[in-house]
Amino acid sequence: MSNFAVVIGAGPAGLMAADKLASNGLKVLIADRKPSFGRKFLMAGKSGLNLTKNENIDNFIKQFYGASGWMSPILRNFGPDAVSRWANDLNQNIFIGSSGRVFPSSMKASPILRSWLKRLQNMNIKFETQWNWVGWKDNKLCFETDSGLIKVQPLVTILSLGGGSWKKLGSNGLWVKIMRNEDILVNRLKPANVGLKIYWSNKMLPHYGKPLKNIILKAGNLWTKGEAVISKSGLEGGAVYTVSKAAREGHNVILDLLPNLSRKDIIKKMSQRNKKLSFSKFLQKSLNLNETKRAIFFEFSHPLPNDNESLANLLKEVKVIYSGLGSLDEAISSSGGVSKESFNNGLMLYEKPGVFVAGEMLDWEAPTGGYLINGCLATGYWAGMNASEWVKNNSNVIV
Repeated sequence: MSNFAVVIGAGPAGLMAADKLASNGLKVLIADRKPSFGRKFLMAGKSGLNLTKNENIDNFIKQFYGASGWMSPILRNFGPDAVSRWANDLNQNIFIGSSGRVFPSSMKASPILRSWLKRLQNMNIKFETQWNWVGWKDNKLCFETDSGLIKVQPLVTILSLGGGSWKKLGSNGLWVKIMRNEDILVNRLKPANVGLKIYWSNKMLPHYGKPLKNIILKAGNLWTKGEAVISKSGLEGGAVYTVSKAAREGHNVILDLLPNLSRKDIIKKMSQRNKKLSFSKFLQKSLNLNETKRAIFFEFSHPLPNDNESLANLLKEVKVIYSGLGSLDEAISSSGGVSKESFNNGLMLYEKPGVFVAGEMLDWEAPTGGYLINGCLATGYWAGMNASEWVKNNSNVIV
């Protein structure tokens, strides 16, 4: 197998890397430890597959926290427009939602994955499942398989092993120890795009599973307008995930229950309040706060102030009392991973010439809503492109 390029990990980044390698004329072996490919990709599609976000590329890149500098050329090379073309090339119609998010018309991952795998099967790519990569020995890749230990010495390797979330889907983070044993700097994996843990009072029991719509959440310098869901363990949903990085860093999480009303508007309505109405009824009838929003307000706002200005401020800035974030395995994605200090601008490891890294195992973080998948596709494309060039320039070298 020494005339093959090897890609380890068959998520979006790995599949894109294999696609690019094969497009450049290389034979490719792609291996994954699970019985089938793209498992996390399929799970992401269950709630409507956000492929990318249709927005100005500069604003898009800013969402890649802590990595927007080195990822800028990667994302400019394979940004939202490129992702849309890629989906169309796989015979998948796409549409842009009201928020700018880009979806396949099917709203699922399975049609696009089937079409992609079919294309890859026709591109001189060999698939291997249930191959568990356990590291290197004598510069050979070692895989535990049903047939025993298999060693491979490829032309070039691309690692796309995922982060540390959703272990049952394949991203178990066990590669961290392997990399550190090779003197490759890996920053600790931490939960990203994850819910807030909250110890609710018994009064919140009837509201488990109910949505909080049309809210603004703020934490640190992050904010978003969207939705959240009350769960038994706390708050979940896209709005929460967007500010979870700041929450993880210890910033207060502030909830605006009335984003379409100013403080001045609220104070005016309060000054006209019928004193015979209870405050809860006033919130319902005059401010259109539904039962769930009222429950959240009272959960975090006792004791209530007496003056209208303070009450208006409170409705606009409810401090969410949370005990922490969900665990790494509960998170949609992870931050941390292979440090930029460990690889060059082409995503090749300094300590392992001819070994490239891509996808969520790199140390970058972005919110849901298309950024995550686009980031994985873009780094996979970039790694495949640069790995192909490396083989071309080092044709007599086997790594």
